[in-house]
Amino acid sequence: MNNNNNHSLIFRLCCIALIVTSMTFAIRAGILGQLGEQFGLTNTQLGWVNAMAFLGFPIATMLGGIIYNAIGAKKLVALAFACHLLGLLLTISADGFWALLISTFLIGFANGSVEAGCNPLIAQMYPNNKTTMLNRFHVWFPGGIVIGALASSAMTASGFNWQWQVALILIPTAIYGAMMLTAQFPKFDAQQNSTSSNVRNLVSPLYIFLIICMTITAVTEFGTQQWIEQILGSSGASPMVILALITGLMALGRYFAGPIVHRFSPSGVLLGSAVFSTIGIFLMSQAQGSAIYFAAALFAIGVTYFWPTMIGCVAEYTPKTGALGMSLIGGAGMFAMSLWNPVIGYWIDDAKQHAQASNISVEQIEIVAGQAVLENLLIFPIVLIVVFFGFHLFITKQKNVKKCV
Repeated sequence: MNNNNNHSLIFRLCCIALIVTSMTFAIRAGILGQLGEQFGLTNTQLGWVNAMAFLGFPIATMLGGIIYNAIGAKKLVALAFACHLLGLLLTISADGFWALLISTFLIGFANGSVEAGCNPLIAQMYPNNKTTMLNRFHVWFPGGIVIGALASSAMTASGFNWQWQVALILIPTAIYGAMMLTAQFPKFDAQQNSTSSNVRNLVSPLYIFLIICMTITAVTEFGTQQWIEQILGSSGASPMVILALITGLMALGRYFAGPIVHRFSPSGVLLGSAVFSTIGIFLMSQAQGSAIYFAAALFAIGVTYFWPTMIGCVAEYTPKTGALGMSLIGGAGMFAMSLWNPVIGYWIDDAKQHAQASNISVEQIEIVAGQAVLENLLIFPIVLIVVFFGFHLFITKQKNVKKCV
C-alpha cells in the first residue's frame, strides 16, 4: 500500500473513531431522561454521570499528550478502542448510579484518547495541509452527533430502550477496531517531537490565557447541548431534532471553515462566535415551539468554530507547545465540563423547585425551569464577548507591529 492510500485509510479510521466519540455524546444526551426514570436519579446525580465523561476525557488527553511522542498514535488509538468497547458494554449492563459512573468514565477516557492520538497524527501525516485536514477531521464530531441524535430520536419514538441505543454505538466501534488490523501507522522522528520542549513552552501567558478561554467556550457549547433534552424537553420543539439541527450546521460550517478563518482571522472568528452564541442562547431562553429552531440555528453558528479554532490558535500562536499543547487545551475544555455538569444538573433541580412553588402546570414547570437554566448559561458567552474582543485587539496590534518592522 502506498503512502497516500495508507494515509487515507488511517484518516478514515480516525474519522470513524471520532464518530464513535460524538455518538456517545449525542445518545447520552438523548437517554438522560430514561436513565433518571429507570434508576430513580435526580438531575444532580445525572450531572455526576455526565461529569464522568467530561472527566475521563481530559485525563486521557493529558496522559496521551505526555506519552504520545514515546508510544506513538497507534497504541493510543488502540487504547481508545479497548475503552470504548468496555465502557459501552458496561453501560448496557449497568444496574445503577455507580455502574453508570464507572462506565461513563471509561467512555470519556476513550474519547480523550481519540483526540490525543488523532489530532497530532493527522497534522503529522499532512504537514503541508494541516489546517484543512484537521478541519475535515473535526467535521465528524458534529457529524457524528447528527447521526446519534437522529438515531436516538427515531429509536425512542419506535419504543427501543436506552440499552439498544447505546448498543448501536458498538457498530462503528467494531469498524474502526477492525480497520486498525490492516492500517500501517507512520513512523515519526522522535527528535523532532520532544515532549520536554513542549512542556517548557506551556508556561507562557498566551497559552495560559487560551486554556482559560477554552474552559468557557466548552461550557457554552457542551453545557447547552449535553442537557438539551432536560432543558427543552417540554418546550414544544423536539430536543433531539434541535441537537441534530445544531450539529448539522456545525458540520457544514467546519467543512467550509478555511475561507472564513482566512477572511476574519482566528481571533476575529472567536469574537463573532461569542456574539452569535450569546444571541442564540438568549433567544432559546425566550422562545417556545418552532421559534426555538431559529434560535438554535443562531446558537449553532456561534459554537461551530469554538473547538477547532481554539486548537488552531494553539497551533498558530503557541506552536512550540506541540502535540502536548493541542492535547492539553482539549483536556482543559472537557475538564471544565466535568466540574460544571453537576452544577447545571443542580440548576435544573433548583429551577424546577422554584417553578413548582408558583402553582403552575407540570408542563409549564419544565418550560420555566429550562428557560431559567439557559439564562444562567448565557453568562458564559457574554464573558467571552468581552474577553475575545480584547484578544482580537491584541492579535491585530501584534500583526501591525510586525508589519511595521
